[in-house]
Amino acid sequence: MTATPVGRALTVLGPGRLDLREWPEVEPGPGDAVVDVAYGGICGSDVHYWQRGEVGESVLRDPMVLGHEVVGTVRRAADDGSGPPEGTPVAVHPAQTCGTCPHCLGGLSNLCPELRYLGSAARRPHTQGGFADRLVVPGARLVPVPDVVDLRTGALAEPASVARHGLARLDALAGRSVLVTGAGPIGLLTVALARIGGAAEIVVTDLFARPLEVARQVGATLTVPAGEDLPQVDVALESAGSPAALAAALRALRPGGTLVQTGQLPATGTTAPFHLAVTRELTLTGSSRFAGGLADTLATIAAHRALFAPVVSAEHSPDDAEAALAVAADPATTSKVLLRFG
Repeated sequence: MTATPVGRALTVLGPGRLDLREWPEVEPGPGDAVVDVAYGGICGSDVHYWQRGEVGESVLRDPMVLGHEVVGTVRRAADDGSGPPEGTPVAVHPAQTCGTCPHCLGGLSNLCPELRYLGSAARRPHTQGGFADRLVVPGARLVPVPDVVDLRTGALAEPASVARHGLARLDALAGRSVLVTGAGPIGLLTVALARIGGAAEIVVTDLFARPLEVARQVGATLTVPAGEDLPQVDVALESAGSPAALAAALRALRPGGTLVQTGQLPATGTTAPFHLAVTRELTLTGSSRFAGGLADTLATIAAHRALFAPVVSAEHSPDDAEAALAVAADPATTSKVLLRFG
């Protein structure tokens, strides 16, 4: 069922308007757990709700708590025994789905027509997010964080699952050359996972020098400033959400190559050399969020902690949330910015 923020919660009221307001205590249902939130990762969608009051076609109409990348510790376990026991460090799965539609039953719950995501204005009433002192959430949506993973790094579980889902859209990865356009958090996590998955070559392009340096730390074999010539590759993962990056990715693909679009492109006006899809027989596919696999992602992070840690670039107190969002909005100087609760 739905998740409910409790205590101080970072609430967006409209473009440029934030309030760290108190949300009332609620009585958990028998299947609900209470989580003390430790960290919330700031996503581009959080920044866009704050800057513009909308993300694509999702328009903010009422006050909404931000945040869907949430980790913490179980304060109170669900009475019905679902979910982890009290004291367990956990990641919160941000999706609420129907569980009965063909997509859910087929393992594609990310395509559920009833999907609700923490901190989303896609539906009304809006789905409140997890940037709060505590979160009342179904115990079944809590995934234990391995003991060897600190919660700061564990806060990458949700975006790393998004990156992992994008790579899973490929027929094969090992031994292939890969291009990642955009070295933001999703792009960097894609690089790390591609390295773990055995990609032979990982090329990364971005507008700025700092994210390219981080890309080298997490597994890139070649970094190329945006606008410069790219080598030909077998597969491309476009994570910038930029028409220019999409065009560069299409041009870099060898005949028979595959492009996975994970970045959110503008709803209208996107142009790119799509004629290459015909002349080179390219495969083009999209990737939206993720379905299951949060536990598998955390296991991967646990086995390769040093590869993921550089993606976290800063943490801020919720009292300093506006500054934190401003930092997160500047891709030239930062990667993943966390809000530190507790």
